[in-house]
Amino acid sequence: QVQLVESGGGLVQAGGSLRLSCAASGIFFSINAMAWYRQAPGKQRDLVARITSGGRTNYADSVKGRFTISRDNAKNTLYLQMNSLKPEDTAVYYCNFVVPISDYWGQGTQVTVSS
Repeated sequence: QVQLVESGGGLVQAGGSLRLSCAASGIFFSINAMAWYRQAPGKQRDLVARITSGGRTNYADSVKGRFTISRDNAKNTLYLQMNSLKPEDTAVYYCNFVVPISDYWGQGTQVTVSS
């Protein structure tokens, strides 16, 4: 059974930092390209950052230079380090494959950035 469990969200002031984690089970994590997505209220779910099995990364323009995606294949865990947070980063953050599979969406983790 595949599970992607996000954690690490919270309430933070603008300019602050958070580190999100995504614990994966039931998949061959190390060979899969993974990604972080986010969905703000009333908006569609958007890709934030992605990472290949080999560690190459790619970011949405809105987070470039502020967010860092990484992975620990030994722990089957995906990370998102978020610095210099802005109120517009407020959203529920999810992890999934780079080509997301609808059945694998988890509960996500809420990130709220106050101004």
